Amino acid sequence: MSGKKGKVMDTRGGLVAGSHERNQFVVINADEIGRIKSVEELSGEICQVCGDDIEISAEGELFVACNECAFPVCRTCYEYERKEGTQVCPQCKTRYKRLKGSPRVDGDEEEDGFEDLEYEFSYDEQEALAYAPNDGGITLRHRGPAGMALSSKEDPSPQGLEIPLLTYGEEISDDYHAIMIPSSLSASEGLQSIPGASPPLQSRSMVPQRDLAAYGYGSIAWKDRMEEWKSKQNENLELILHEGDNEDCDDEGEDILGPGAILPLMDEGRQPLSRKVPISSGKLNPYRMIIILRLVILGLFFHYRILHPVPDAYWLWMISVICEIWFAVSWILDQFPKWYPINRETYLDRLSLRYEKEGEPSELAAVDVFVSTVDPLKEPPLITANTVLSILAVDYPVDKVCCYVSDDGAALLTFETLSETVKFAEIWVPFCKKFNIEPRAPEWYFSQKMDYLKNKVHPAFVRERRVMKKAYEDFKIRINQLVAISEKVPEEGWTMPDGSSWPGNNVRDHPGMIQVFAGDDVGLDEDGNKLLPLLVYVSREKRPGFDHHKKAGAMNALIRVSGVMSNAPYMLNVDCDHYINNSKALREAMCFMMDPTSGKKVCYVQFPQRFDGIDRHDRYSNRNVVFFDINMKGLDGLQGPIYVGTGCVFRRQALYGFDAPKKKKAPSRTCNCWPKWCCFGCGSRKKKKEKEKKEKKKKLKHRDASKQIHALETIEEGTDENIITKPHINQEKLEKKFGQSPEFVSSTLLENGGGPEDLNSAPVLSEAIHVISCGYEDKTEWGKEVGWIYGSVTEDILTGFKMHCHGWRSVYCMPKRPAFKGSAPINLSDRLHQVLRWALGSVEIFLSKHCPIWYGYGGGLKWLERLSYINSVVYPWTSIPLIVYCALPAICLLTGKFIVPEISNYASIIFMALFISIAATGILEMQWGGVPIDDWWRNEQFWVIGGASSHLFALFQGLLKVLAGVNTNFTVTSKGGDDGEFSELYTVKWTTLLIPPLTLLVMNIIGVVIGVANAINNGYDSWGPLFGRLFFSFWVILHLYPFMKGLFGKQERVPTVLIIWTVLLTSILTLVWVRVNPFVSRDGPVLEICGLDCSD
Repeated sequence: MSGKKGKVMDTRGGLVAGSHERNQFVVINADEIGRIKSVEELSGEICQVCGDDIEISAEGELFVACNECAFPVCRTCYEYERKEGTQVCPQCKTRYKRLKGSPRVDGDEEEDGFEDLEYEFSYDEQEALAYAPNDGGITLRHRGPAGMALSSKEDPSPQGLEIPLLTYGEEISDDYHAIMIPSSLSASEGLQSIPGASPPLQSRSMVPQRDLAAYGYGSIAWKDRMEEWKSKQNENLELILHEGDNEDCDDEGEDILGPGAILPLMDEGRQPLSRKVPISSGKLNPYRMIIILRLVILGLFFHYRILHPVPDAYWLWMISVICEIWFAVSWILDQFPKWYPINRETYLDRLSLRYEKEGEPSELAAVDVFVSTVDPLKEPPLITANTVLSILAVDYPVDKVCCYVSDDGAALLTFETLSETVKFAEIWVPFCKKFNIEPRAPEWYFSQKMDYLKNKVHPAFVRERRVMKKAYEDFKIRINQLVAISEKVPEEGWTMPDGSSWPGNNVRDHPGMIQVFAGDDVGLDEDGNKLLPLLVYVSREKRPGFDHHKKAGAMNALIRVSGVMSNAPYMLNVDCDHYINNSKALREAMCFMMDPTSGKKVCYVQFPQRFDGIDRHDRYSNRNVVFFDINMKGLDGLQGPIYVGTGCVFRRQALYGFDAPKKKKAPSRTCNCWPKWCCFGCGSRKKKKEKEKKEKKKKLKHRDASKQIHALETIEEGTDENIITKPHINQEKLEKKFGQSPEFVSSTLLENGGGPEDLNSAPVLSEAIHVISCGYEDKTEWGKEVGWIYGSVTEDILTGFKMHCHGWRSVYCMPKRPAFKGSAPINLSDRLHQVLRWALGSVEIFLSKHCPIWYGYGGGLKWLERLSYINSVVYPWTSIPLIVYCALPAICLLTGKFIVPEISNYASIIFMALFISIAATGILEMQWGGVPIDDWWRNEQFWVIGGASSHLFALFQGLLKVLAGVNTNFTVTSKGGDDGEFSELYTVKWTTLLIPPLTLLVMNIIGVVIGVANAINNGYDSWGPLFGRLFFSFWVILHLYPFMKGLFGKQERVPTVLIIWTVLLTSILTLVWVRVNPFVSRDGPVLEICGLDCSD
């Protein structure tokens, strides 16, 4: 950064700026850095057990071993598993059925219409055995473990065994014969001799043209294949040895547990990478029963309320009933999407066994990470730097990660911060990976209050940690110096070292800018390998007169830039204040995305949001625990959680607007047969039986065909092509959808991604500048069907909703160590403004064509998932009945009327049952969701506070924006503060959002004071009706209690609650004193005849 007086800050060079519309392309201090290898394409359909190619039959069909899940297994492994193994599929654990050409084994069922007589014999019949007369006995030749023939003259233990001879109906020479070994003889018994040369043998005619070698076992080709299979199994087998485990091995390096101990590891690599963990039925069944019971009680409650109006307060009664009906509907929308809550569990060791084989390049999929920032003054650069550092140090292959930082404010301060961050990352990333520290954001790592020596026994750790902490302090000083310099902007704007002006001096009118940090010659280890992932600075072009669509537009620009450059198949997006708290977060997501059984239909993996810097009591429910630990678990049991804007890993193809892959079903019969009940029992049983056999055989054929087709879809590592199987779309339609960039359009068709090797070349950077130009999205489907969807300030809900409408499903991942952590506004005013923005986005969606009430029918959206989306856009409308209902207690106390008539015993039972059912529902939700009661209560309190303030203003702003065209400004929430712990919590920032809840609070306090005073004045009989009104009013005051504490700010010595109750009791006692000592009688002045005649 430099002004006229010569202030210059090093920009490290390599910045590319330009505008496609104006035909500009400028390279400032360019140097050739930043190359990335393209993603290796997968090819060949291979067996998941031995790695050999899967056979293609003479009919051109792929061999499918399991007709249930089509897990890719070759015929050799299939035959071996049926004979020697567990006889079940490694993936779905379904017992293998006998296929045509396979010998029978014990347990095979008889199948009607399955004619395969030439392979009808068992595996023991197919063994390569020979006998020769020798001293009155028979010498058997038995295939050993390696397929070699062994011989022996031992006598058998069973006497007089009848061994049938397999012949071609002809004489057999003495040098080669085949016999069957009964199943009673195990393979471990080795060679057995049978006395007697002429037992009663049953010959069986076979095809003369085929000899024993044709069946595979015992042949040379079979031996070669078995040897190759064993060598590949040994290569795939990985032993996971932790530090300190070497004492469990003997001198020869063999495991004490024996060779059988390594076999489970081989099976682990073939198992699913994740699983659903259902909630215990002991917790879930009572919860569902209470929900049904609460519905019944609600019906009885409304039956009583509607049939028992209050004549002297008819309008109050009618308004209260309308509000209660709305609350009931809102509860149904919120409750029933939580009907199927589930937990999930991932297996990171299986992911490594499957995709990271020792001595081979990692086969994990590449991931592009998006970080968005706007204003470096509200989003401190140090926080952004920590987020980037946690990404660069993530536990994932370096060449598979690329980080893109979107600077929508075109701030030189952000650019310089990234430049300094790369320098510090060259020492920070090796330190993190060497000692495996968590978290890998240095600010939070060095500030955590814990024993940092725990589990760190490396002698150099203490010394290197001390050096690293000093280096980080120096890094913070440099960043703070940049912030101090940036506060004084020269009149001419900032200049670059070569004398040219910073392209982003005008925030609203500047070209697109791209800088590639950390290439092959930056951040290399001692062996010359890449040490840092790629880091790319992106600031999209902005010109007056264009609608840039705020954050959604910036994210779409990152999609296109990454598509032209790295083009990873998966993308992670985080806000600049959300750092990676768990370095294995990407691996957690890949357990769902790369699962060959269920990963193909997953559009995104959403992680819960966790926050730092929140006060212990969480006064304003910033953690939002009820939503993330209860509601999202419920949605995960349906079609998946909603997208919450950050901490989410996407499938790129889903963001491109493609439909989810559909599972092919077996073709059904189309005959015009009469129903079975129309037959009246006519026809013989024989005809019915023959017809059922034919239908069964036909159905089996269709099923086999469909399973083979499904197998081609589900084999993840065996695809021959890298292009998704879609209907052919011509180039013109693709350009209308994705824009006028041939390079980007071609990248959208690659399912497994892959980009150019040299990302710093001029053609690649020129095309990247092209796709971030401000006019690129004109007359395309960006923001409509592709990428982040426009039309709402909460683009996250709308984007996730569109994906679910395309048939995709999402997954909720909650690792034990939180994957991401961020900062939240703990100040009351900032918190209300944040809730205002969320609610405004919901109102915009409700008033748009994408409203889930009427959009997306006929697609893949499930009806309970639709209810959750309806609830997410309808909840701001609850503010009107909520404010009215909170004002009713004060009105009743002031007027002496009530919304309920005299309560009978029947009504008392209904009201009590309703309150108990509400409490029971909350308790059971806390039980299966693992939510503490204080977090649940804070959520209930802030629901009233936010509903009475932010939701109401959002409703009116949304109506003005949609109906009158009055736009509202987007306010960036301030992130983090450096002026003391929880200092912002006690700061009172006046805003109009405080007026409605403050009014309700004052009204109810005054109503309580006047109601108690009237009861004291009117005597004992007035206390009974007063209790109902007081309970109603105290319910409102109790929910607004955190709001009261926020208004009073920080009290040094006197507790806030004491001040509140002092004012309340003082007011009550004052009014009571006036009532107790009136100037007149309670019944007014007494007029009596005195007896005097005053007329005289």
